[in-house]
Amino acid sequence: MPIDNCKHTFGEMATRVLPAYMKELRLALTKQHLASSFCTRGLGLKGVLSKLGRTEDLSGCYVLIHDGRPFYVGISRSLIQRLRQHLTGKTHFDASLAHMMAKSKTGRSMGRAEAMTNQSFRQAFDEAQQLLRNCNVAFVEIGNPLELYLFEAYCAMELDTCEWNTFRTH
Repeated sequence: MPIDNCKHTFGEMATRVLPAYMKELRLALTKQHLASSFCTRGLGLKGVLSKLGRTEDLSGCYVLIHDGRPFYVGISRSLIQRLRQHLTGKTHFDASLAHMMAKSKTGRSMGRAEAMTNQSFRQAFDEAQQLLRNCNVAFVEIGNPLELYLFEAYCAMELDTCEWNTFRTH
């Protein structure tokens, strides 16, 4: 019985489907978007989608690129909204990557909520979000949830984004 209506076997996923998405993503990496264009002041989600020629958000995998090098891979069923959260979110829930980066920079071992009230941590968090806004982003649309989840790990390994990507569970 297929998981999430995925019509492919694992073998097909490993040998054909995931490499095809990777080929599509590599093409997208040649046509990157400025991350800051996803959080332009006065331009909401619908405006961003319109600039991308879309009427609805998409399910897919995104890659953040800094200094020409992919450094983070993420997935979302609402990809554009998720990018906006990374870039403008105010909590560790919304801006989890900026939170991770700030934690790494400050060496803070306090709880997530407490860290967000700490002045030096908050400054590192804001700096991390600014760095993210100065990055580029590329993405590929993937509708099937199983294909999406498997592609995230495949892509992170393929692009060697091990500094910020982890698949540890809580």
